[in-house]
Amino acid sequence: MGASVTIERRVQWIDTDAAGVCHNSVVHRWAEDAEAELHRRMGIIDETFGVTPRVRVEFEFAAPLRFDDVVDIALTVADLGETSVTYLIKVRNGQELAVSGKIVAVYIDGESGVKRPWPDHLRRALSSGS
Repeated sequence: MGASVTIERRVQWIDTDAAGVCHNSVVHRWAEDAEAELHRRMGIIDETFGVTPRVRVEFEFAAPLRFDDVVDIALTVADLGETSVTYLIKVRNGQELAVSGKIVAVYIDGESGVKRPWPDHLRRALSSGS
């Protein structure tokens, strides 16, 4: 496992669906918030955002989240390929695991959109968190 971060969020009223349950799309936003915070803390956000599109997203919902719940979103680098990164996401409501999943992003050239290998300094940061 590589770098990781945990952030806290509160389920807002606008985040809930007609059943009063946190809408599934909110989890994707929270995962991206966590990713941004991880990259910010490592000092690489200016080099990675805008050039790391998602190519796979999957979440499994184990327990409902409701308005005003306070949750912890943990994001961990699980795998670092030549051009890709796989993040594991866990959303907890207290001790209860509500959502787990993963996101795969690729590193691309900003102008051509072609995948490219991670530069060494970004690879080190994502691998170790520094």
